[in-house]
Amino acid sequence: MGPAAFVTAWAVGGTRMKGYSPVHDAISRLAAVHAPTQALMTGGFVAFGIGVPVYGLALRRTLTGPAWVAAVTTGLATLGVAAAPLDVSSRVDLVHGAFASVGYASLAALPLLAAGPLERAGRPRWARASRAIGIASGLALLATVAGPRHGLFQRLGLTIGDAWILASAAAIVGDRWSAPVRLGR
Repeated sequence: MGPAAFVTAWAVGGTRMKGYSPVHDAISRLAAVHAPTQALMTGGFVAFGIGVPVYGLALRRTLTGPAWVAAVTTGLATLGVAAAPLDVSSRVDLVHGAFASVGYASLAALPLLAAGPLERAGRPRWARASRAIGIASGLALLATVAGPRHGLFQRLGLTIGDAWILASAAAIVGDRWSAPVRLGR
């Protein structure tokens, strides 16, 4: 539920803030001090920050390796983003940026760290998709530091990573990762 609440918060909030551009403005602008959407976006951050670590614990029980640590890290970093809103001070803005950077890196690392264990568990399609998603998310999030369209690249990178979380959570809940399916010859 965390990723869904997060995406909903920035999608709805972006339509409610006059002059806001989802292409040019960062999602955190929606949670900045005095932003009319601060409560909505902070709620989205908190929902993500709680939901993704809970998912990480389920991932830990399902998949070997450190992917679960990346999930917990990205959630906790997002709680840090929520606790350090933009425009309090230049120092708080730096703390905010540090938490966001950790969240970006751990979100992109999550599917990459899951790829090897998925491969070893007999899930080669999931492994390939995880590698592609981790790389795509990481490249998009890295592109946020270049050029005026950082809001677009941020949304792209975060959405790709969030979609992997949602798909893998559905696989865990549906017990599709527990044992490889062997098709007849």
